[in-house]
Amino acid sequence: MKAVILAGGSGTRLYPVTQNVNKHLLPIYNKPMIYYPISLAMLIGIRDIIFVITPQDEEIYRKLFVHLGKIGLKVDYVIQEKPRGLAEGLILVREKVKKEPIFYLLGDNILFGHGLSEILKEAKQFVEEKKGAYVFGYYVPDPERFGVVEFDKEGKVLSIEEKPKKPKSNYAIIGIYFFDERATDFALEVKPSKRGELEITSVLEEYLKEQTLRVKLLGRGFAWFDAGTHESFLEAGEFVYTIEKKTGLMIGCIEEIAYRNGWINADTLLSIAKVMSKTYYGEYLLSLVSKRCLG
Repeated sequence: MKAVILAGGSGTRLYPVTQNVNKHLLPIYNKPMIYYPISLAMLIGIRDIIFVITPQDEEIYRKLFVHLGKIGLKVDYVIQEKPRGLAEGLILVREKVKKEPIFYLLGDNILFGHGLSEILKEAKQFVEEKKGAYVFGYYVPDPERFGVVEFDKEGKVLSIEEKPKKPKSNYAIIGIYFFDERATDFALEVKPSKRGELEITSVLEEYLKEQTLRVKLLGRGFAWFDAGTHESFLEAGEFVYTIEKKTGLMIGCIEEIAYRNGWINADTLLSIAKVMSKTYYGEYLLSLVSKRCLG
């Protein structure tokens, strides 16, 4: 399975901050926003990541992500000339993913909760073994802003609708999807919506038609942020700060995950940490090695 992270777009909801900076490179507390979806892929053992980016951001992404190769990741890119909807990313990566299942993530989504790794691994295994698509629902007070899932009393999915004026439930489909190898084929058949976009919900509807779409509802033990607005961006940063301050553990620390996965050794982690030695981030990485040495 390969991970595909959408890191393009125009970031209009964060104007004027994003007029000259890609929003996915903005900091959520102490690390770039894009680190959080990268960390989710790493947590479930995915090392091949394809980024969908804009032409103007290609150079800066390539410079930043030289670092990813040093922690055991294989990185590739596809260019999205203009944002035409979330389903377009599946079309753009079609030749690179071939016939592999896909872990598809929005670059501005942040998800945290107890047992998250196990839940994501369960979804990955489900798609790899049983095929279909696996997504997650999260209760929101403003469902009209999102793709909304409707389900019956037994939890069976009845419908999915993109940004409905009259939502049939308060459960939003968050920007974290698992697809089998047919997703790129389905995306090719998607027609532009009334908004003029290739909607990801249209791809999900194809799986729904054949009853191979699974939706897992995330309860109160999870925090999800769509960090694409000023308010949610601030909330996400405050949340990460609070958790890290209280626990002494980092969220979305890609070097730590690589180290714990055995993709890099202590010497490599130390060399990375020394570059950032005057920062809290660098000190945290150094502490990981000293703690391991102490047993």
